[in-house]
Amino acid sequence: MPLLEIIPQNPDDRKLQQMCSVLKSGEVIIIPTDTIYGFVCLLSNRTGIEKICRLVGKKPEKANLSIICSDLKHISDYTLQFDKNTYKLMNRNLPGPFTFILKANSKVPKLFLNNRKTIGIRVPGHTIPVKLVEMCGEPLVSASVHLPGNLEVIMTDPFEMEKAYRQNINWVIDAGIGGQMGSAIIDCSSETPELLREGPIPVT
Repeated sequence: MPLLEIIPQNPDDRKLQQMCSVLKSGEVIIIPTDTIYGFVCLLSNRTGIEKICRLVGKKPEKANLSIICSDLKHISDYTLQFDKNTYKLMNRNLPGPFTFILKANSKVPKLFLNNRKTIGIRVPGHTIPVKLVEMCGEPLVSASVHLPGNLEVIMTDPFEMEKAYRQNINWVIDAGIGGQMGSAIIDCSSETPELLREGPIPVT
């Protein structure tokens, strides 16, 4: 499995376009985010979503997958209507290391192969995932890269990821050592937003 080095501060569009083509062909790849590395596939790739669930050792109905978007413009394509305060909260903190849980619309259960009523939305403060979404023309589904068989150990070194997952994944984007802390999780699916998990920086 090749490691493809891409510098986040000045990403090579030709390499990103290559990875976009790989994603459009139906593959799952490993990419960096502003928190930890993630397994990703296109949102329309049902087989890819099933593969990510297998990689994290969970059934589709139990897997905590999130959607990576490039901005807030198209979030309403996947969520029920939310109030202005929720929008302002997201707008203040995104892009950034936050996952916002919102009520899902009727598209989401079909896409995620389950009956989920909510969906996690991310807009990372990192050029590589954002550019991939823009180039591919649709969001990415993401799950954290962990040590095989151990969900508690987050992997940070792309070289080690390549060794661990070379039988399952064809490409790893190497943007240097990743973080060890996942995004903050804010549940906005009820009237009052609730912080479910602390992240690298506080919610504002």
